[in-house]
Amino acid sequence: MRTTVIPAQITTVEDKIAGNFNLTQILLLLASLFIAVGIYAVLPARLHFSVYKIPLIIAGFFVCCTLALRIKDRVVLNWLFILAGYYLRPAYYVSDKNDVYLRDIVLEPILKKKAKKAVRLNRAGNEKEAPMFDPDSVERILGISRAKLSFKFDKEGINAVWQAKK
Repeated sequence: MRTTVIPAQITTVEDKIAGNFNLTQILLLLASLFIAVGIYAVLPARLHFSVYKIPLIIAGFFVCCTLALRIKDRVVLNWLFILAGYYLRPAYYVSDKNDVYLRDIVLEPILKKKAKKAVRLNRAGNEKEAPMFDPDSVERILGISRAKLSFKFDKEGINAVWQAKK
């Protein structure tokens, strides 16, 4: 007798729990039981027998049994999921050559500009400006009531100048 090796990708393994039933089929049959209990407990005349509950319970049982049947070694519920995925897919696929999906995007590094240092030009002016003060001398000047703060506007911006009047 001739034997051949079948790759593992082709074979499918299903666990049979009770007889020929797998877990999905057993859960579907149990779902019919829970639907029947829900109908019996929730609908009016609660927890009492009513004639209109019987067709609802039987309909739920037949729906679950139909979904638990096998066609071509698959449960009908699985076939419904496959067909729903097929019919709910996009009908048209628009190809875009500029699509970035699954592309390696190479970003160029951002070059940081170095800040230019401000260069101050010494101007020979006729105005007498007070020299820069350290914090101790600033406190001393602020304590004097004759000190004057003036602002000078030029191309570089605003300069604050303390001038001491005598």
